[in-house]
Amino acid sequence: MQRKKRGWMFYPLAVVIGLLSGLFGAGGGVVAVPVLRGVGLAEDEAHATSVSVTFPLAVLSAFLYLRAASFELSAAWPYLPGAFLGALLGAWLLPKVSSAWLRRIFGAVIIFSAGRLLLR
Repeated sequence: MQRKKRGWMFYPLAVVIGLLSGLFGAGGGVVAVPVLRGVGLAEDEAHATSVSVTFPLAVLSAFLYLRAASFELSAAWPYLPGAFLGALLGAWLLPKVSSAWLRRIFGAVIIFSAGRLLLR
């Protein structure tokens, strides 16, 4: 696990990742992965680290949204079993997928998401 030297730019980028996570939920991870790759993490490490960074940010954001009564927690319950199953499957698959395929899959998801946003 070899890392590049983290310059001063890493910290403003971390603020941007937090901001995007607060605005778009786990969507901040879309920015986190390239930033983590830029500081020297391998592809699989960047994805795993992004998830571990996104989790506390999502918990904090959910707490703040709940406190502001922006949504009802009961609306999230039906999605949790599938989300947990998907997270387990993703964590199990991550070490088994090559870096090249991981980049392709990640890129395809980004392109698909961008297309949906543009066509709405």
